[in-house]
Amino acid sequence: GKSTLLNLIAGITTPTEGGLLCDNREIAGPGPERAVVFQNHSLLPWLSCFDNVALAVDQVFRRTMSKSERREWIEHNLARVQMGHALHKRPGEISGGMKQRVGIARALALNPEFIVCDEPISALDVSIQAQVVNMLMKFQRELGLTYLFIAHDLSMVRHIADETAVMYLGTMVEYGPTEEVYGHPAHPYTQGLLSAVPVADPDYEKTHHRIPMEGEVPSPIDPKPGCRFCGRCPRATEQCRTQTPAPKDLSGGHFAACHHLD
Repeated sequence: GKSTLLNLIAGITTPTEGGLLCDNREIAGPGPERAVVFQNHSLLPWLSCFDNVALAVDQVFRRTMSKSERREWIEHNLARVQMGHALHKRPGEISGGMKQRVGIARALALNPEFIVCDEPISALDVSIQAQVVNMLMKFQRELGLTYLFIAHDLSMVRHIADETAVMYLGTMVEYGPTEEVYGHPAHPYTQGLLSAVPVADPDYEKTHHRIPMEGEVPSPIDPKPGCRFCGRCPRATEQCRTQTPAPKDLSGGHFAACHHLD
């Protein structure tokens, strides 16, 4: 579900039905106001860092920038991510963290309002992850950017996100302000996920109760009627197996889709 959502918002995939609204504007299809930072940085290995960024710049600004403006803009964005020294290096000559910085420079070079970050740190060492996330947050403050940050690392999501959405099998099961979702998880799937987050405290771990999520994950191609999580949920009833739960407003912009919320 997360990858499909990313591809739709980024304009890589066209929706088969329905639409996409952002600020009450239809945004289905590609658009220069959006950019993507991919999990694997997706740089072309035979091109230099400069030329990888230039590919994106030329798609948007080919007709509006002179050659000198184009070069200055590309160099400016690589310098922003501390890669000004590697303009002419190819991806194979730099580290994974540096490649991801070039990927971020490529996204910034589009001058976007909205950046989709698809697992942007999962392939990096822990020390490098912190550097990349701090850089993203710095640009968010300075440029007024909005991020859709897709990740499995729940501790990192809590660090970077103002609002959090939890998806299961292509369906959003819980959404709300991050501290509210983490502090008062309502959906059984969210509760199970958060209970599995490791904490670097031996005393806490001795008494901490993890919520097991047993059962098989149903087919995402042909899901059964009702709640998609019911086959793994300890609260499931016949209603869950036959009726799809609608999101319930738990106050303060916190929503969860479950038949058995108090």
